[in-house]
Amino acid sequence: MTKHTDDKQLRRSIRLLSSMLTRVLKHQGQRDVEESVAQLQRRFAALMRDNTPARRKPLQDVVERLDADEIGQVVRVFNQYFSLLSIAEESHSLGQRRQRQTGHFWPGSFHDTLCTFKESGIGAEQVQTLLADLLYLPVMTAHPTEAKRRTVKGALRNLFLTHEQIDGSRQGPGRKAALERLQAQIQLLLRTDEVRGRKPGVVDEIDTGLFYFPLSLFEATSKVYRNFEESMVDVYGEKAAAGARIPSFLKFGSWIGGDRDGNPNVTPETTVLALRLQAQAILMEYARRLDALRGQLSHSYGLCELTSEFSASLEADRTALGPAVAELARPYLQEPYRHKLTIVKYRIEQGLERIARRLRGDAEPADCHAYPSVAEFLRDLRLIDRSLRNHGDANIAELELHDLTRLADTFGFHLMHLDVRQESTRHSEAVADILGAALGIDYRAMNEGDRLQLLGEAIAAPGGLMFDPGALPSATRETLALFEVMASSRREIGPDCFGEYVISMTHHASHVLEVMLLAAQCGLVGRIRGHWYCNIGVSPLFETIDDLNRIEEVLNDLFDSPTYLTLLKASGRRQEIMLGYSDSCKDGGILASAWGLYRAQRRIVDICDRRGIRCRLFHGRGGTVGRGGGPTHEAILAQPADSVRGQIKFTEQGEVLFYRYNNMETAIYELTMGVTGLLKASASLVQPVAPDNPENLAVMDELARIGEQSYRELTERTPGFLDYFYESTPVGEIGRLNIGSRPSHRKKQDRSKESVRAIGWVFAWAQSRQTFPAWYGVGLSVSTWCAGRSERLEQLRTMYRDWPFFRNLLSNAQMALSKSDMELAREYAGLCVDPETGKRVYGLIAGEYQRCVEWVLDVAQIDRLLADNPSLADSLRRRDAYLGPLNFLQVCLLRKVREDDAGAGDSPWLNPLLRTINAIAAGMRNTG
Repeated sequence: MTKHTDDKQLRRSIRLLSSMLTRVLKHQGQRDVEESVAQLQRRFAALMRDNTPARRKPLQDVVERLDADEIGQVVRVFNQYFSLLSIAEESHSLGQRRQRQTGHFWPGSFHDTLCTFKESGIGAEQVQTLLADLLYLPVMTAHPTEAKRRTVKGALRNLFLTHEQIDGSRQGPGRKAALERLQAQIQLLLRTDEVRGRKPGVVDEIDTGLFYFPLSLFEATSKVYRNFEESMVDVYGEKAAAGARIPSFLKFGSWIGGDRDGNPNVTPETTVLALRLQAQAILMEYARRLDALRGQLSHSYGLCELTSEFSASLEADRTALGPAVAELARPYLQEPYRHKLTIVKYRIEQGLERIARRLRGDAEPADCHAYPSVAEFLRDLRLIDRSLRNHGDANIAELELHDLTRLADTFGFHLMHLDVRQESTRHSEAVADILGAALGIDYRAMNEGDRLQLLGEAIAAPGGLMFDPGALPSATRETLALFEVMASSRREIGPDCFGEYVISMTHHASHVLEVMLLAAQCGLVGRIRGHWYCNIGVSPLFETIDDLNRIEEVLNDLFDSPTYLTLLKASGRRQEIMLGYSDSCKDGGILASAWGLYRAQRRIVDICDRRGIRCRLFHGRGGTVGRGGGPTHEAILAQPADSVRGQIKFTEQGEVLFYRYNNMETAIYELTMGVTGLLKASASLVQPVAPDNPENLAVMDELARIGEQSYRELTERTPGFLDYFYESTPVGEIGRLNIGSRPSHRKKQDRSKESVRAIGWVFAWAQSRQTFPAWYGVGLSVSTWCAGRSERLEQLRTMYRDWPFFRNLLSNAQMALSKSDMELAREYAGLCVDPETGKRVYGLIAGEYQRCVEWVLDVAQIDRLLADNPSLADSLRRRDAYLGPLNFLQVCLLRKVREDDAGAGDSPWLNPLLRTINAIAAGMRNTG
């Protein structure tokens, strides 16, 4: 009964928003656009029921009747519908969670998770063991880039908030005003161009990454900690919870401004800019919260008993800062906490002024009173906290002061740990140049063993190698400049401003030691009086199927290096190892990728365990299933048993940031689900877990082998396949949409599978409703392995029921299959220059689609895709009525634009075509 009521409420919200959109169109005098939208929907639905020339002609007539501007307006209406639908669905999900909680009782919440722990015998002391080293680290990246403009995201945020007011209010003047405001906001959205007029630069991407913190993440982070603390008390009792220490387990990372792999626009200067803008953002938040806190702590002398350490600190501040703060503090001389907070805020503002001067390139004053480190800022906040508790105001200390202290402990003065990423050959070339200039050694001619020995000796050279930097090639000078920036930025911002140095395309252990040698030349690594120091952590990234298979060899060679082990010990770091989902899936298909990643994780953990090395896995996940995407909670639980161990790091890419963090309460939910997934996956730290079933592993070996073979047969050995990709999808046109600073191909004019980036690969197939990278080979592998043997089908059903990895794999495949539409894909196949190629390749994809659907349903024992996830199935179904006509329009526009391009003329159809790309991405809720 509850579900029916909930669905009814959702339908009511959708009707309200849709009617508002219609009303706005009429108000703007766009009845013809409204009618065209309705005609396209009706006639497309008729075509899908009966795909005959008689049904196709009426639909074609509607399209041909519209000029470029009219098509653009129609597409914009479709796009706005998807945005409004997403608002209704997000609000509905939020309402459901509210109904389930007086505390925090929704599935996956902290309360729910701790109750499960308690029932399984995990006590409060064991929870403390889990918490001791807990780290949840999402890393924001600039790719795949968000198709929505920031202006549009802000408008959608306002719409969401107004809809929330309407949804929670009864009839009356307040509701009437909110409805009027909602209509005005939809009207404004229709007046705002969703397509960017220019390609964003790296600075724009940095700004986009920072956008979500003041919008939602600062407050969401505070509330996540509070909810956990309250749930500990609710589940384990106040006494047990009081003895537990919940560390600041949430940290955030970024690649924006640090990821230079294949992006020539990321320079050492942009890296410095990113760090300074991050520091500015967090200091501004501290200043804002200090104002609020000063307004609250109005205690007067004589009415509270200050601790002696607080009084001494305040006196020391007066002495040290004296005239600088005398005027600021004058109104608060009788109010000690306000007096202290005025001084604290002044020092934060001094830090802001210092950053502003550096951003402008101005000289800094000699008497800057900024905090030298976040540790001193935290010391002052904790000083106030202890003094408040000393005179019986612990409950007051637990309010805004507690939240500010949490944020300072979480974000420091750097906000996010900035990872740096570069491709391995850049380091190899730079090292070869340096060794040639310093020692006259031909590094390029050496084998791997000799390279490792030489690099170990060179890293240990006192003072670094001697060479003339000016004589080096410009690319090598720029590479060295980056390491110099890392050294200087650590001094300027703080030692935690950088995360790891990620090496993409790591093929050998020498690739890691090369980075260490470059770091040594800039003072990040070295030895003083026999004591080693290391201020950089290196994360090798394994991306392709071959790389995943070579992990054991590379790691063993790396850990056999005495120099590297010494540096790892000196840094006190875990060994972080990054796994690339995107390229491995593009390379060998979803089965080979998923299984290769699973086995790689197991091997990494085993290698590190044998050598007594702590490790952390860094998951390079994208937004779509074909790039490792999917629900975070389930993805964490699907990792190999006893491999997570309290820490996880993963990329948050593109549109995922918008859907998770554009609204504060959704951000709380997403962060909570990720952390509770981490807690559950880390239970092996406090109780034994069952190892993987060897029979399941053997079955997956076979399925992955067959799946990879069939995927490579299609993508690498099918004549005309790449022609089909470039002609039947809008991959080329996506490059003309201003959504990112990174080139869509690694090499211009190279149309090979290796050259196209995984982002463009997945994005283009999704646009043409052929999401096969996320499922191709699943049907063939299962059918081949079962081969009519019923006992094998039963074994797969057992694996689906009992093994989180296999269940997650097939659940994600279901989601991707549901987003495919082979009838629409046939329309795109008709764009191929050679019709026979189009029919042949399309036939292979469509045939495997049908086989996948049949076998997935059989293994999962359901009668339709997503039968066990009805809310997602309903969401996709609601979009289909609008997505289909959009796809049909896109095919027509692709044909027109390509005909115009062949004639070397500017096409009037390009702008509406780009709008369809935006709209379809919004409808499918992902770009790549």
